[in-house]
Amino acid sequence: MLDDWLDSIGVKVERRAVAAGITHVPASPYHRLGLHIGKPVNASCRCDGQRHIRVQSHGDIDIVPAGLDGEWEDDGDCSILRLWLDPALLRRTAEELDIDPARMALAPRFQHRDARIEHIALALETQLDPDVRADRLVAESLAKALAVQVIGSQLQPAKLPAGQRLSPGQKRRLIEFMEEHLDQDLSLAQLAAVAGIGVSHLKVLFRRSFGMPVHQYVIRRRVERAKALIVSGDLPLSQVALAAGFAHQSHMAQMMRRFLGVTPGGLSRAGS
Repeated sequence: MLDDWLDSIGVKVERRAVAAGITHVPASPYHRLGLHIGKPVNASCRCDGQRHIRVQSHGDIDIVPAGLDGEWEDDGDCSILRLWLDPALLRRTAEELDIDPARMALAPRFQHRDARIEHIALALETQLDPDVRADRLVAESLAKALAVQVIGSQLQPAKLPAGQRLSPGQKRRLIEFMEEHLDQDLSLAQLAAVAGIGVSHLKVLFRRSFGMPVHQYVIRRRVERAKALIVSGDLPLSQVALAAGFAHQSHMAQMMRRFLGVTPGGLSRAGS
């Protein structure tokens, strides 16, 4: 089952109970991530000529590149959520992000902290729960998100001239694309391709040019579209939510309260 997942989506995951003492982990053709789950333990590890002694706490992540073995010693029993990541998935993701794959020679990292990696890993684990029907689309999306986070952990933030902004043409193309696809699940990779720049540059330049992050701009535009549809009175609220790009009606209501200070029902009654 695990190997099938690695072959199909580029990631596999399993929770392992680790007994106190020394554990040798042999080299693998896949990158490995170990997420510590549960109570802290005193631990030391050896990998690639490095030795790291620490108190291993819940959420600590060790990243071991493909081809490296290692030795871990814990003074108590612990639980590890172990993930294997196919280097091919990392290369494909780097190319989609307009990053030279040659820069993606991973180095070992110990006690890395990344809440997104932790959340993605736990979400991937649920896909292996025998009581939960696995969803391939969800699994593929999570695998891609994990690859993006691992890549981000290896790179420095994009450095751009302080005064650089999106050009008028780039802004116009982005606005037109977002308005046309507002009811769909937009991605940074899509928007970066529309602007003709990499994802890391898009995030910086978009904030400078629009005064807010991409996701906040999109939410605001969805709220405005929902408001217009509600005022027109042509659609029930459930359909308004979908037409404006919200996952469901309660999400729309939450965002409208945040940005407009009014609920969809209140807006509808005011317009009737």
